[in-house]
Amino acid sequence: MNEENLKKYYNKFNEDKRLKTRHGKIEFLTCMKYIHEVLANYECPNILDIGAGSGAYSIPLADEGYKVTAIELVKHNLRIIEKNSTKVKVIEGNALNLNMIPDNSYDVVLLFGPLYHLISEEEKLKCLLEAKRVLKKGGTILIQYIMNEYAVIRHGFKEKEILNSLDRLDESFHIKSTETDLYSYSRLEDINNLNNKANLKRIKIVSPDTVANYFREYINKLNEEEFELFLKYHLTICERNDILGLCTHLLDIVKEN
Repeated sequence: MNEENLKKYYNKFNEDKRLKTRHGKIEFLTCMKYIHEVLANYECPNILDIGAGSGAYSIPLADEGYKVTAIELVKHNLRIIEKNSTKVKVIEGNALNLNMIPDNSYDVVLLFGPLYHLISEEEKLKCLLEAKRVLKKGGTILIQYIMNEYAVIRHGFKEKEILNSLDRLDESFHIKSTETDLYSYSRLEDINNLNNKANLKRIKIVSPDTVANYFREYINKLNEEEFELFLKYHLTICERNDILGLCTHLLDIVKEN
């Protein structure tokens, strides 16, 4: 992970604004649905949001009355959380080193950003192991990934960048991210491999946005009735195994094995 490039990027990028678009709203509402399903299993759950960004999930969860701690690398994002909420405990920190947090501290851990940006398998595994370390016995981790096929299809073929990107693809069209890149792209077998190495057991895997990002320009133009119908359709298919690999993001819900 190139920490400096990441800080520069998030000093300018507005994640909250993305999640308030129609296609972003689908992702947000779906994630919140599954977060609430997980939280319902605990009495007074303690939540850790690692890579919390500007508080897109930390703040609404704290507003609902949950005890939330947000860890974020980018100071600009931390200031936004502090400005918009007095209910979230904020810590500046790196997902690879949570030494400020004791073992067995949280019922639920959110990893909704770090696995987008960690490039090497070694770093990804270290991140998962740190999240598992601070998790209470019986706790749950929710992890988001960006998927390989979406990037190849939309950015490669739809946006006509594929011929300029051939040196970044292996023979199976898996994107080969380097340490200077901001994003890492996964396939389901990559995620399964990480879970095995981290000794994590899957409870459920879903797509927060299914196909919405493929034609987000059209999703954003739907009227309210059409949008509600698309959201209903999305929620009926977001757990289907036959489409997961083609979706933009995956949300993996896991426990210690």
